[in-house]
Amino acid sequence: MATAVRADHAVQTSVDLLHEILGAYHPRNFAVRLWDGTVWPAEPGQATAFTLVLRHPGALRAMFLPPSEMRLGEAYIYDDFDIEGDIEAIYAVADYLLAKPWSAADQLRFGGRLLSLPRPVHEREGGARLYGLRHSRGRDRQAISYHYDRSNDFYALWLDRRMVYSCAYFQTPEDDLDTAQAQKLDYICRKLRLQPGDRLLDIGCGWGGLVIYAAQHYGVTAHGITLSQQQARLANERIQAAGLADRCRVEIRDYRELGTPAAYDKLVSVGMFEHVGAARLPDYFRQAYRLLKPGGVFLNHGIASSADNPPIRGENFIFRYVFPDGELVPINVTLRVAEEAHFEVRDVESLREHYALTLHHWVRNLEAHADEARRQTDETTYRIWRLYMSASLYSFVTRRNNLYQTLLVKDGHGLSGLPLTRADWYQG
Repeated sequence: MATAVRADHAVQTSVDLLHEILGAYHPRNFAVRLWDGTVWPAEPGQATAFTLVLRHPGALRAMFLPPSEMRLGEAYIYDDFDIEGDIEAIYAVADYLLAKPWSAADQLRFGGRLLSLPRPVHEREGGARLYGLRHSRGRDRQAISYHYDRSNDFYALWLDRRMVYSCAYFQTPEDDLDTAQAQKLDYICRKLRLQPGDRLLDIGCGWGGLVIYAAQHYGVTAHGITLSQQQARLANERIQAAGLADRCRVEIRDYRELGTPAAYDKLVSVGMFEHVGAARLPDYFRQAYRLLKPGGVFLNHGIASSADNPPIRGENFIFRYVFPDGELVPINVTLRVAEEAHFEVRDVESLREHYALTLHHWVRNLEAHADEARRQTDETTYRIWRLYMSASLYSFVTRRNNLYQTLLVKDGHGLSGLPLTRADWYQG
């Protein structure tokens, strides 16, 4: 009898809390299903975009005590609750919850009721554990290995066939992912105005998609560097299979370890910039400037935070569980540091909408291969990546984050060597 009373209390308390916390949210286009089958339906007249599934009597306690982005993220990945349906639709609700003003009286009232629910019993691993000085070479290798040195087969489940893990370039919203990524690679090559015989360095080359494409289609000698052993191994296998070993190579190398000045005609960095760290940006741009020959061009492609939309205070779920030591800075900071390193800023293009489309493809691909992803990793990892990519999509849709391609030129005695127009960038 006591157990039944406790169960009834948890159900009633949870339903009451849902009404108080979310009852004013409109339009409420989602339902909530409790562990015992009790359903709080969507608002009348609203199609149900998703169903929030509370897995056990202590689920709301796990989610909201205390209320924070980190708390909600951990409650999802450790299966205190699940999301059935369109996960992209949940983030407007999460924004509403996290922006809700909680008075001291509210905190006492809600806190006491949440504490009356059972304590969650799931083990929490706590995300990445890195050692050493932040953004030192040794610690950066740990951070990169944590994120990228999973099974290559896991990434292949949801990336395009070239395994390009960065923002694609869409001519239309209907473009498939393979097409959009091929368009992105070609667009970068045109922005760099690659010519046969150019020496190209790709800083953070991933699985080698760009260096292979540039060697095949533009006749360059391409050198890619990465800190991921898994990426380097597969990239070099693909280079060998393509018959490009004489003009293309990938090695495990930190960008700070490259020693020969003016060794390259063109530099590119696609999706690596976010790992550099704000304090290391001067070193990053000075090293890029040193490696380029005079008149050389550097295309830096990276995510930026919005200067007018400060990040959530406190711990950040993505930087704890996905990109340890990752940092995003506003574009104005990037441009200032690049200019201080003596680069001339020649072009800045936002591809924000393109990254939202890219992430939509990645989330849908991951969900379509959910069972295989769980077999290759585990349930928690699948949930982390589903949450991280859908949350990232929302951050681009809502302009919290942006994606910029910045074209920089190393001074060639006052001559940039660039044509007067960008017409060649937009050729068919």
